[in-house]
Amino acid sequence: MAEIDRREFLKIMVPAALGAALMPGELLASSKTAAKTAGGVLDRMPVWKGFNLLNKFMPYGQSAFDERDFEIMAQWGFNFARLPLSYWCWSREDDWYSVDEKVLRDIDRAVELGRQYGIHINLNFHRVPGYCINKDDNQPVTTNIFEDEAPLEACAFHWKLFAERYKDYSNADLSFNLINEAPSIEAEKYDKVARRLIKAIRDVDSDRIIFVDGKDVGTQPLMTITDIPGVVQSGRGYQPFLLTHLRANWANGWDAIQNYPKDKVTWPFEFDGRIHDKDYLREASVAPWKPWVEAGGKVHIGEFGCHNHTPHPTVLAWLDDLLSVFDEQGWGWSLWNLSGSFGVFDSGRSDVKYENFKGRALDRAMLEVLLAHL
Repeated sequence: MAEIDRREFLKIMVPAALGAALMPGELLASSKTAAKTAGGVLDRMPVWKGFNLLNKFMPYGQSAFDERDFEIMAQWGFNFARLPLSYWCWSREDDWYSVDEKVLRDIDRAVELGRQYGIHINLNFHRVPGYCINKDDNQPVTTNIFEDEAPLEACAFHWKLFAERYKDYSNADLSFNLINEAPSIEAEKYDKVARRLIKAIRDVDSDRIIFVDGKDVGTQPLMTITDIPGVVQSGRGYQPFLLTHLRANWANGWDAIQNYPKDKVTWPFEFDGRIHDKDYLREASVAPWKPWVEAGGKVHIGEFGCHNHTPHPTVLAWLDDLLSVFDEQGWGWSLWNLSGSFGVFDSGRSDVKYENFKGRALDRAMLEVLLAHL
């Protein structure tokens, strides 16, 4: 018998194997009707663990999603990919209702690759009309989705477009993540936006699982939405921030980020009069979510990780403790990112001996820590 191409073999076998292991009952079904009942599906939600893929994170230098990423994640045993998307990739700041179909087909391809390789796809709007956590001096945001009606209506338009486009994918395959890291604003303002966008989706696709980033940049639960079924709140794992963002040029509002001595950034980490250790991680990254969990809510850590200027031994020790804390809660997670300064590929760390893995620089030690917590 002719040898089966490895990639084709994975397309066939990985979804079945991962599904059997991680998606009991109705989640195994490929049909929408069998797999999707928002509240009930959450009761049987797998523990989704994986990576953020940044191909459509910014319009400048955007690229098509790479099938090799899905193949590798599946090969390693991961089952989740969060796709942070800038609407500027398929639309424009000066025309919110324009749509570039070619770019949307790139996203279609990623969703389909996820289904083929048993990787759940979480589509996140990282930049929406009227808001992004990241500033862009080339295209400044001139209106505010949390204050103004026009950008909110435009964002609802784009979520409705996505809901229509993907309504035949099951909740086992796909979920939506409304807006990345809402700012520190009143809960009522965030609630209004979240409900409007959820309605835009659910009017088309009534049972879609929807992720809502916690308020205050993803660090606190939005407690006003406990009445909405099928909602997961997305948290963050970037504490302590000095350790995780050391020398990050986009985090320049705090002098210590740029100037704190690298050799003093250890784990546990003594800083600002206290010890930062595993107990600190429970206090900073888990305790705020207790009211949401006690109300029956689900939590997933949409982003976490450590920038490439933090000493590597510190990163590995911190990461192991952080994931152990998430394990205690039964929470899934997605590392920011697969490839890049926080990731396991091509991270540019000066103190790592990289392994050549299919032509890419792999941080094997970091990967082994992640794999130990699957």
